[in-house]
Amino acid sequence: MTHSTSTTPAPGTPDGPAALAGRREWTALGVLMLPLLLVSMDVSVLYFAIPSISADLEPSGTQQLWIFDIYAFVLAGLLMTMGSLGDRIGRRRLLLFGAAAFGTASVIAAYANSPETLIAARALLGIGGATLMPSTMAIIRTMFTDSGQRAKAIGIWSGVMTGGVALGSVMSGVLVEYFWWGSVFLVNLPAMVLLLVLGPIMLPESKNPEPGRFDLLSVPLSMAAVLPVIYGIKEIPSEGWKFEYVVSVLVGLVFTALFVHRQRTAKSPLISPALFRGRGFAPAVVLNLISNFGMMGSAYFTTQYLQSVLGKSSMEAALWALLPTILVGVAAPVAAQLVQKGVHRAHVVSGGFVTAACGYGLLTLAGTDSMWLVLAGAGVLAAGIVTVMSQMMDLALGTVPVGNAGAASSLLETGAEFGGALGMAVLGSIGTAVYRHEIPAGAPAPAHETLGGALAVARHLPGDAGQALTTAAREAFTSGMQAAAIAGAVLLLGAAALATATLRKVQVPEAAETAETAESLA
Repeated sequence: MTHSTSTTPAPGTPDGPAALAGRREWTALGVLMLPLLLVSMDVSVLYFAIPSISADLEPSGTQQLWIFDIYAFVLAGLLMTMGSLGDRIGRRRLLLFGAAAFGTASVIAAYANSPETLIAARALLGIGGATLMPSTMAIIRTMFTDSGQRAKAIGIWSGVMTGGVALGSVMSGVLVEYFWWGSVFLVNLPAMVLLLVLGPIMLPESKNPEPGRFDLLSVPLSMAAVLPVIYGIKEIPSEGWKFEYVVSVLVGLVFTALFVHRQRTAKSPLISPALFRGRGFAPAVVLNLISNFGMMGSAYFTTQYLQSVLGKSSMEAALWALLPTILVGVAAPVAAQLVQKGVHRAHVVSGGFVTAACGYGLLTLAGTDSMWLVLAGAGVLAAGIVTVMSQMMDLALGTVPVGNAGAASSLLETGAEFGGALGMAVLGSIGTAVYRHEIPAGAPAPAHETLGGALAVARHLPGDAGQALTTAAREAFTSGMQAAAIAGAVLLLGAAALATATLRKVQVPEAAETAETAESLA
């Protein structure tokens, strides 16, 4: 049984011979998937718990929004900081710290007796999540030095990450059905305890041996760059292009420029610009962002379609939404096999984007009673997107030296957060504009805002008037979904062409080229 080394090659030297990982490394990968699954599940775990939380803690409308959103905001804002920190102090050490923080926050959240306590606990969960996500990917880069094995491991990572979001809502529904709302947080504890016990035994430690000083100024700059933009573009789909949200995005972009300037001028930057000198790294970040745009843009519509157009209960909708994830488990391993058998990565990635565009194409054909068509479209789209995501992660991590794997993975994941928020904002705005154009002019004002508003009004209208408004609103929403799907398909087809152009001459670098990149980072 071969055990990969836990040390990091010195800058300017190759990563070393690509020793095959053995049973120990694959078992360790299973250990790594535990925190990843829980971090992804926590994005959606409150979907069914929030009514019980509202009845028990009685949060205000603003507090309820923060209970939902603070986790994702903190997570996105700290990814780059934690990825760079892991490169400096050790990825395993940071992972175990994050597991302890995540477990502690889960207990605080489960027994919170006020909205403020729950918001604080959710923020602490976000801090823990930000340490766990880049650490898991960086440790995979350390354990799997063989390109074929690394591709398979990253494919598993991608499938678990995508499936966890869908599983989180179902898990919360089941737990709330039989237990109290705090159980959706306590379910994290066994996995985190297991990670704390097995992590020091199974996982190798690795870090950059010459990381330089930690640039403290870059930390607030990175958060000021990420948080206002994420906040603004998350609110736009539901609230519209209000002045405060546009200003929030613009403020974030200003700080983004300042953050980039700091990284280019600091002696020891948080995210080294030299990462982008690795052939294929910049295309990987951009294409990964676009893939998340497509994924979350679709999820914005399909979830509402199942619940509000088809009239499924929240639990029914969540269970049906699990069906498309079956294809996700197949897509990444198949893509890795194709690349290993000699199919050029550019063609595999382009094929993934075209497949995802076909998924959007199916959504353009949906009517108000097309559940199987919508589920098929969501499944085809997810399979194509996960194909792209797994290949881009593999390309990006194979391009950078092991010593900078944490920073590289955090940059990929931050871009994914931006892409997902943009997808919901842009495609959501297109769908909303079409919905408002299609809804009858004489309908009450709330019906012109959202489908949910229309259905709420329709329930209070007498007889045929209520049914007519319900039918019109569902048809208007479906028309909006069709228009957004057309825009999504066009974008993904453009991304397929971009992938062909930018990846045509790119392969995962050999050890010598990785060493050259390492020298530029030293």
